[in-house]
Amino acid sequence: MEISASGRLEVRITTADVGKRVSVRRLNDTGAAEEKFTDTVGVLTSWDNGVLLITRKDGTAVRIAESSLVAGKVIPAAPARRRGPAASYEELAQVSTRAWRPLESERLGEWELRAAAGFTRRANSALPLGDPGLPLDDALTAVRRWYGARGLPAYVQTATGAEGTQELLCAELDRRGWGREVSAELWIGGLAPIADLAEPAGVVLSRRADEAWLARYQRKGVSEVALQVLHSGPSVWFATVPGEAGEPPAAIGRCVVDGRWAGFAVVEVDPARRRQGLATAVMAALAHRALDEGASAAWLQVETDNAGARALYAGMGFAAHHAYHHYREPGSGKA
Repeated sequence: MEISASGRLEVRITTADVGKRVSVRRLNDTGAAEEKFTDTVGVLTSWDNGVLLITRKDGTAVRIAESSLVAGKVIPAAPARRRGPAASYEELAQVSTRAWRPLESERLGEWELRAAAGFTRRANSALPLGDPGLPLDDALTAVRRWYGARGLPAYVQTATGAEGTQELLCAELDRRGWGREVSAELWIGGLAPIADLAEPAGVVLSRRADEAWLARYQRKGVSEVALQVLHSGPSVWFATVPGEAGEPPAAIGRCVVDGRWAGFAVVEVDPARRRQGLATAVMAALAHRALDEGASAAWLQVETDNAGARALYAGMGFAAHHAYHHYREPGSGKA
């Protein structure tokens, strides 16, 4: 908090700071004898009619009455990373979309419209990485028209919590009634420590997802479209830990190598074989191969409510870089 030379807390933000990352303290209206304060850190996405809207790292929005402020200041756009590789949001957004390519894409200014017959939101959403070249309402109309022509609901994938992310766009989508359906996080870490976690013995690597691998994949009835998406990317590897004779694999995983980055996904383990180190073995084997191809950094995406996966990846040295969200057009119902 900002403290003046006299030792008093001060509010050093104004409406001109909309779009900047701020830290504020407000007085709670609890009616208690003791004053109680709440601190909020995030991007100031609006300040209208005496109310501040601050979007936190996880994408949640907090409304704060201007009259309750006791302190506030602008802070750096993103905290310095204490471990792992440095990376911008735009770099990671581009790497992650190359690792899960749609069948069809089209540019709308600096936005990318992506479609893959409805297989996963990531491959069927607009990725806004700059100016669409149109006023926002016109751009969203164009997005809805493009997806509607393909019989798909319109989604916009946004991000929060890092320098260059889209808190202001999230707030505008909220105002227009777009519903946020899914939120997850993209985590990054060093690649070499993952390779050191286990020996790759017992893990089979392949360039193709064979029938056995697909038998363990959680999405049943995989279509040709899904297969094309799964095999997309600069350098794709599939890992399999064989199961008992006639049974699906004990564990599987997928990795896409793209320059310095190795992206891990679809790490799945037979529920009866969990807590045996199989997920670690799969990722270590894939990390060894990615190191051989010149990669040095790793990324993956994890659901915010998947406590087991988050604990596993934190133990491997991963840490959250930013949160990402899928907003669905209003009036289209649920998927």
